[in-house]
Amino acid sequence: MTSVVFVHGTGVREKAYERRFARVSRAFARVRPDIRVVRCFWGDAHGARLGLGGVSLPVRGKDRGFGADDTDDPLALWSLLEADPLAELHAFAEAAAADEAGGGSGFALGRRDPWEGIAEHVRDQAREPLAEGDDGSDGTGGSDSSDSSDDTDGSDGDGALEGARQLAAELAPFTGEAADRVAGAISLALGGVPYVPGIEPVAARAVLALALCLAEDDEAEGDAAGGGDGADEPLPVDGADRDILVRRLADRLGGTDRGATGTALKWTGGRLATPFLWPMSSAVRRTRGRLTGAAVPAGGDILRYQARGEAIRAAIVEAVRTAAEADPGPVVLLAHSLGGIACVDLFAGRNPEAAEGAGGADPVLDRVALLATVGSQAPFLYELDALTALGRGEPLPAAFPRWLNFYDERDLLGFVGSRVFPGRVTDVRVDTRQPFPRAHSAYFAHRPLYKRLAAELP
Repeated sequence: MTSVVFVHGTGVREKAYERRFARVSRAFARVRPDIRVVRCFWGDAHGARLGLGGVSLPVRGKDRGFGADDTDDPLALWSLLEADPLAELHAFAEAAAADEAGGGSGFALGRRDPWEGIAEHVRDQAREPLAEGDDGSDGTGGSDSSDSSDDTDGSDGDGALEGARQLAAELAPFTGEAADRVAGAISLALGGVPYVPGIEPVAARAVLALALCLAEDDEAEGDAAGGGDGADEPLPVDGADRDILVRRLADRLGGTDRGATGTALKWTGGRLATPFLWPMSSAVRRTRGRLTGAAVPAGGDILRYQARGEAIRAAIVEAVRTAAEADPGPVVLLAHSLGGIACVDLFAGRNPEAAEGAGGADPVLDRVALLATVGSQAPFLYELDALTALGRGEPLPAAFPRWLNFYDERDLLGFVGSRVFPGRVTDVRVDTRQPFPRAHSAYFAHRPLYKRLAAELP
């Protein structure tokens, strides 16, 4: 009788494993009732956990740390502007349109729309260098609610001015285009709407946020053209320097930036109800311990495997031994995600000629007739030169078992191996009709996978 050893992936603990094991067992019973499914559960014994009870997590205090004060934190707004530089401007336009619907009066027919003049003013003023305030000062007049009189707030006189100058110089090639886009957005979103005050700081924040995006896009494109990886690493920007430039531009536009208004913060809070944006909110900091604890199994198992992977590989060997001792038939390893990486490392590092118990030489591994990986990252790690037991460019050893690799194109954690190890891996594409990340765990509910696997089993 063939034994299938089911090796789970990252983040799985006992209750989840037992559910998956039962599902796999039922599926094989339908397509190959002669198959015996054997457990290989390593999550509780060798998976990651906060072994000291989470004492490494910061305890949230009343202040925001060195370099900030303990006043209300408006940074959720900037988090949204990072995602969409025009978001606040659009919200301003929505509020202005609502005021008009409530009985506001528009401008007279034939008279120039005031928003067109404001748009032109934004274009003109943003093109002027922001390296200095209009009066030669650091532009910190009219400080907003995020300022502090303490000298640790980042506004350390000439030091803060120098940081703002440097940021202004870095953004100078992009502020003109940013201003054009913001001016266009003002005309489009507010044209025909009665004038309401307060657009100046909103426009200033939009220009700065958009200039930052343009600068980072330009850097990424330059890296890619120059042979780099084009990774969009954020520019290092101190919030105090950014706020100085926002105040300068807002002052030039005829307004005063005193930080996000109550209306803006209320609007921001509403947007933070969106699951995609919720991680930006202060609620995450308040519940960080619980969130981190919940995230440890999935991410922590990967990190722990990279440092202590021999324990998981040893657990796989023991599961194979259990199967081999119970039945003289062939053994198949069915391994998901990180479990597949561990299996590849186990056989790639095996030296059958070494003494028993050393170098993966345990003869029980000779009983493994097939390795079936599902949603595996092993080929990707090989290309990165990040596999534990096999360096990039090194071939799979001759003793490596036949390898069948299942992947779903929608599973962003599933990779192909036939082009990485030509002639040694057979890739099988499946379509679970699920989006990522659900596609990564949907394999074991996909009946065609078991039908194909049943035909391949010895």
